Amino acid sequence: MPVRLHLDRLLVQRRMSLAELADRTGVTAANLAILKAGDARALRFSTLDALCRELACQPADLLTWEP
Repeated sequence: MPVRLHLDRLLVQRRMSLAELADRTGVTAANLAILKAGDARALRFSTLDALCRELACQPADLLTWEP
């Protein structure tokens, strides 16, 4: 899929673990692991909102499109 989620990069930049992000967002660690691995087929706006809020970023910081 040409849409990429850069959750791993932002976690490193913020010095935050996946478990900590799960606690802060209410998104399960399993779902975050799927997103981080790039295996997700969809992303809810509520999840994107929670990620942007806790990572202090814009959606464009998380998502890119590559042909």
